[in-house]
Amino acid sequence: MLVSERIGQFFLEGESGRDRLEYTEYGGGDSWVVLIHGQLMPRRMQQPLARVLAAEGLHVVTVDLLGHGRSDRPADPLAYSMTAFAEQVVALLDHLGAPQAVVGGTSLGANVSLEVAVEAPDRVRGLILEMPVLDNAVEAGILAFAPVLFAARFLPFTVNGVRRLTRPVPRGLVPFWVGIVLDTLDQRADSVAAVVHGLFFGRVAPSSRQRRAIQAPALVVGHPADPIHPAADAAMLAEEMPNATFVRARSILEWRVAPARLDRAAADFATACWRSPRASRRTRPRPGA
Repeated sequence: MLVSERIGQFFLEGESGRDRLEYTEYGGGDSWVVLIHGQLMPRRMQQPLARVLAAEGLHVVTVDLLGHGRSDRPADPLAYSMTAFAEQVVALLDHLGAPQAVVGGTSLGANVSLEVAVEAPDRVRGLILEMPVLDNAVEAGILAFAPVLFAARFLPFTVNGVRRLTRPVPRGLVPFWVGIVLDTLDQRADSVAAVVHGLFFGRVAPSSRQRRAIQAPALVVGHPADPIHPAADAAMLAEEMPNATFVRARSILEWRVAPARLDRAAADFATACWRSPRASRRTRPRPGA
């Protein structure tokens, strides 16, 4: 089933001034779903799932958070935090005129979704949380991103050199996930250093006490044999949250290379969230609507 796809943008006043964020809408209607990318990855990584959910009648939006993809990339660490990212998601909902949405994402996107549920619980219809980064991932996260921060801050020519090599490769000529890797490598040293610095020294996720208070239904997906996103973190989160269901992926790559089972689980969950009555909140209409 073909669904409409539209690119949009909105602007926020932030620490770095007026920042532009870009998003893509799939499908239409009032059953909103927002999907958020992983750290340093573009929103396009969520395109396959967005198309599946839109074909089920959901109105899906993928967004490039500040410092990612085609959104602005200020070189100020103060512009980046989980709380700031959550505020950007709420601002997106306001811009779209969406009272509520199922909010979800991968890795960074999962943690941002949790922040939205804590900061604006009345805006969250449900949560789709793939590979959350919690207590068991701290050491692996440091090992993975400390070298990136070091290279971007003190050896910027390495990051900028990779960008010059990867940017000219036509994305339409390579497999989809190869293109996502190339997009992820398309970084400027100053902005990637700011993103990693801001997230490195801020709070990674809401506290366990806050997570236990989240009432929204949640689908939590954990991966086996993933050191940066241990399945133990996903399972722990599903136990903490009173209305969560845990799904164990068969491998780290299942949702990327053989997505049918997890796509079906996400689609069934999101549509069920919209069939269940929840309190709504009125918002101003989308500008120009």
